[in-house]
Amino acid sequence: MSYKILVIDDEPNICELLKVYLTREDYDVITAPGGSEGIAMFKVYEPDLVLLDVMMPNKKDGWQVCREIREFSSKPIIMITSKGEVFDKVLGLELGADDFITKPFDTKEVCARVKAVLRRTKNQDNDADVDIIKFDNLEISLQKYELKLKNKTVDIPPKELELLYFLVSNVNRVFTRDQLLDKVWGFDYLGDSRTVDVHVKRLREKLDGVSDKWNLKTVWGVGYKFELLQ
Repeated sequence: MSYKILVIDDEPNICELLKVYLTREDYDVITAPGGSEGIAMFKVYEPDLVLLDVMMPNKKDGWQVCREIREFSSKPIIMITSKGEVFDKVLGLELGADDFITKPFDTKEVCARVKAVLRRTKNQDNDADVDIIKFDNLEISLQKYELKLKNKTVDIPPKELELLYFLVSNVNRVFTRDQLLDKVWGFDYLGDSRTVDVHVKRLREKLDGVSDKWNLKTVWGVGYKFELLQ
């Protein structure tokens, strides 16, 4: 079964261009002309990935669409922006976006980024879950892409979960931002180290007050680690 891609963009030419090239890569592609339509199609179509334009002039722009999708789904979202400014990328990451593409874009780059994000986020095995890590009030399943805090399932974007899983798998070991980019995002990631900071910030918001036996610690001048306190 091919992956399903939802393209949300108010420019018909962009939608058609992306549909043509992604279809050639054997993806099943559907398009939406605006934010409201995109959210409605997402709920019906249940795509594996969303390509989402930031600057849409209708009632819901890309930021709002991303925010609303993250309220009920952790499926990967790649934002398409014509600005390419750091502020836009940081805002998108804080809202839960997984990657960015800047207009004008190369269709080969789009296909490569879609492939990379799907490869990182899609479960490879639906059999018995062997990749579970447990600490006090914390349980992470990499197979199910599931986070439980105090025995309650918490919604979390795939990349945040992968980052947390990696750090928790290496207790008390410090990693630089560049090391985390390599280990979690992969060598095909074209972003900068501030991506790590944004994801750590979001993780801390989720983990705040969960346990006094461990924490996600900043090692100033170096990077981050998952530290056992007791």
